[in-house]
Amino acid sequence: MTFRAFLDANGMTGPELKQLRDDLSDALGRKLTAADMAKLCALPENGGADTIRRWEVRGPTPAATKVLRVLAMASDRYPILEKFDVFDRHDIREEDRPAKRAAFRAQMREEVRRRLG
Repeated sequence: MTFRAFLDANGMTGPELKQLRDDLSDALGRKLTAADMAKLCALPENGGADTIRRWEVRGPTPAATKVLRVLAMASDRYPILEKFDVFDRHDIREEDRPAKRAAFRAQMREEVRRRLG
């Protein structure tokens, strides 16, 4: 996913979705399949992987894009969305911010793992 797609709530291209799958695979330390991505998008088990493969050509639906934008924060390759980025607040010491961001990303990775079962 490019930074543009990450900020553009209206859509994500197929190649950006494919890249996100690779980036999440790297973040989790295991190769994610199309079936895994379908599970993350709450698609039905029957046919969900085929839907992901189609989306990797033409792009996911806007609703799926919103979910994927949140899950992308599990990877260091994507920015933390503004509404989740509470780390630059005045009440968080500047030297503590990197550790808090890293803990947030670890929490996001655990959420992805939980969704995968």
